[in-house]
Amino acid sequence: MRTFNRICKMLLGVWMLLGAFACERFLTEEPKGRLATQMLFTNRNDVNLALNALYQIVAEAQFANHYTGTNFLAGDDITTHPASNKQPLREHDQYEVSDNNSWMPYLWQQRWAMVKAANFVINNVEKTPEATPEEIRTALAQAHYWRAYAYFYLVQTWGPVPVMLEEQVDYNAPLVPVEEIYDLVVEDLKKAEEAPDRYTSAPYMRNGMNIAVSRGAAKATLAYVYLSMAGWPLNRGTEYYQLAAAKAKEVIDGAENGTYYYTLLDEYRKVYSWEYNDQNPEVILGIYYNRDRTANMSTVTDFLQDMQHGGGWDDTHGEIKFWKEFPEGPRKDASYFPKLLLNDGVLHDWWWDTDPPSRAVVAPCFIKSAEGAVRGTEFDYTDPTALVYDGEKMHQVIRLSEVYCWYAEAIGRSGQINAQAVEVLNRVRNRADGKETNLYTTSMTPEQLAEAAYNEHGWEIGGYYWGCIASRARDMFRMYRIKDHFEYRKQNPMIEVAPGVFRNEAVPVSGTWSDSRMYVPYPYGDVILNPNLKR
Repeated sequence: MRTFNRICKMLLGVWMLLGAFACERFLTEEPKGRLATQMLFTNRNDVNLALNALYQIVAEAQFANHYTGTNFLAGDDITTHPASNKQPLREHDQYEVSDNNSWMPYLWQQRWAMVKAANFVINNVEKTPEATPEEIRTALAQAHYWRAYAYFYLVQTWGPVPVMLEEQVDYNAPLVPVEEIYDLVVEDLKKAEEAPDRYTSAPYMRNGMNIAVSRGAAKATLAYVYLSMAGWPLNRGTEYYQLAAAKAKEVIDGAENGTYYYTLLDEYRKVYSWEYNDQNPEVILGIYYNRDRTANMSTVTDFLQDMQHGGGWDDTHGEIKFWKEFPEGPRKDASYFPKLLLNDGVLHDWWWDTDPPSRAVVAPCFIKSAEGAVRGTEFDYTDPTALVYDGEKMHQVIRLSEVYCWYAEAIGRSGQINAQAVEVLNRVRNRADGKETNLYTTSMTPEQLAEAAYNEHGWEIGGYYWGCIASRARDMFRMYRIKDHFEYRKQNPMIEVAPGVFRNEAVPVSGTWSDSRMYVPYPYGDVILNPNLKR
């Protein structure tokens, strides 16, 4: 009971610090935050309590898609409903987000909540009496990681944003250039590399797996950040592709020599399965949930409203062109619903419709976030049993297969090709095909290798955006390919999805391209409160 009370005290103290970030309180400073730092970090147990509080905020910031983000809809893998209550989503899908988008304040506030919670640890943990240097170093590494994670989200979604490194809020904070924010992210991630390779005890180890930020997670994230800095908008090019390759190689080599336990699961269907939810050796970093405390709400977002599993939200479903180009095989079979069980009680191909058409949405659906209604069970798409709305599937931030793809792409885009890059990319594709096809060879050009790796990564994570550091939209962002997809969506051609059956997207896209569409506007309420947010 004493430990529980101290956890409550820590959470209360952190939330007191975070309160000022709500829009309605942005201009109202209160002294509670200063009092909280006096209440906490009074003994070494407070180090773990502070990290527990930070991870609670991280989990809550990622538990639902109106908190996780909607800018993932800019990618070519997913789209949304053409009507219903999906306007906040459609604006992102149509590349025309308004500053009063009703979901956007959540996206903005949750990232700042993570920043402030991380700052709380970074600025105070070293004051803790009797805490060992290792405990302080580990705590700082984790806090620096999550601050970097939040700022990476902010800079890729809004571009220039304020930078706050203290607990107190500067209500007149100026916008900081994109370049400086990326540099801050890199600086934080380098400090996060001080995290342990492996955790050895609860609460940061479960079933032999790290469930907190490890050194490998920091290195893997840094590899993707370098990959992003090499592309748009910084366009730092070859030097940063080489940095990305070197950092990804550190993770791969560490997995090979036993420094890290990471390894690919032998079948792709296991990657998002319940069976491996708490013991997935491929996941380098995940965000964990428990329905009794902090549940995730990803379970029904990809289900169409006319499916029989208790009714889905149809917030997202697959884009047709991406589905069409997705290579056939076990990976595709495990990524999408093989058939849709509709309200008529019959399993149909996703493109099925009546004549005349009666279905509001006719589209493929990703199955990765689905979860059985009974805790601890796999989801069965043929079972009409109602879905659970509060799930506990872990949200995967980074997987080893992604690092393989990033390494191969970075090698190729830096103008090179080597046997290791080809080998690890073949590991990804061989598993996807369910056999050793060894599709890629060293006779490829560097550009061919880079594009193959870019595509493989897209198919590995297609339709998945729950906390992952590198959604399909982020890949397209760094490669400046969102413009191309914008033009494609404007044309919206019919695609033959089965012999004699043609379908196209239901959400229209119009207008003239501008690079301003690469970012979303700052929330209207916050612009009123901080004039520096005006573009």
